[in-house]
Amino acid sequence: MNELPQQLVNGLLLGAMYGLVAIGYTMVYGIVQLINFAHGEIFMVGGFGALTVYLYALPDGTTMWVALPLMLVGGIITAVLVAIGAERFAYRPLRGAPRLAPLITAIGLSLALQQAIWAWYPDARSAITFPQIDGGPFEIGNVTIQTGDVFLIAAAPISMAILAYFVMKTRTGRGMQATAQDPDTAKLMGINTDRIIVVAFALGAAFAAVGALAYGLKYGEVQFRMGFILGLKAFTAAVLGGIGNIYGAMLGGLVLGVAEALSTAYIADIPGMEQFGSQSWANVWAFVLLILVLLFRPQGLLGERVADRA
Repeated sequence: MNELPQQLVNGLLLGAMYGLVAIGYTMVYGIVQLINFAHGEIFMVGGFGALTVYLYALPDGTTMWVALPLMLVGGIITAVLVAIGAERFAYRPLRGAPRLAPLITAIGLSLALQQAIWAWYPDARSAITFPQIDGGPFEIGNVTIQTGDVFLIAAAPISMAILAYFVMKTRTGRGMQATAQDPDTAKLMGINTDRIIVVAFALGAAFAAVGALAYGLKYGEVQFRMGFILGLKAFTAAVLGGIGNIYGAMLGGLVLGVAEALSTAYIADIPGMEQFGSQSWANVWAFVLLILVLLFRPQGLLGERVADRA
């Protein structure tokens, strides 16, 4: 029990990272009813964009506190450009096609992005060391905060506050809500739905890039396959919270992160369950949680915010 506060903090931090990526899944699905399985790779590309800025655009000896905002901007720009290109050239031509076509395209795009980074960064075939913030760790009572998590602690709530303001208070945000509710009526009311869809892809990619920078700082490395499992977990978080619900995506991420941290920490202490408490089993427990939620509350924790257009 003495470890419980630490495990809860670990889970909340991990869940915040899942939630940042899950926002992209839920926004795109809410507007165009597309599960963008390439979003995990957009997250990965954002991490490599941030790393590229650090390695090639900054002079040697630049401190991380100076480099960090520039890396964030570089990661966001890279991820947003890739996401907009994917929407324009891969998904938009298939918008009226059967749903299986864009799904297969998303999987193909995911593999293509992995191979592109693999070819561009030969070192990415194994993990590449990611620059770290000096100082720390920080002790708050019985809880230890690693230096790499400091960025995530600040970035996650700020990102959610910006997103909430954008969706609720801006003209484009209201246009996104209208398009998600009924795209045909939105067009009749003068809303440029193509532009709204591009904005949704771009916003989702920007939040994924924030999550990618947090990932690199947290784990100290990036590699070209890092978006696959994390993307699946982020999609799980979006479904847990209620697909199409941006607040549900973050809530689902937090629930998933806490469940993963607690299962890893405590299941191994149960007699006969030692092998089920390893880190490799944490991925299994995440999907067990998803199955349970779908069995007892298929609409997700906060409910789906998407109108049924079938």
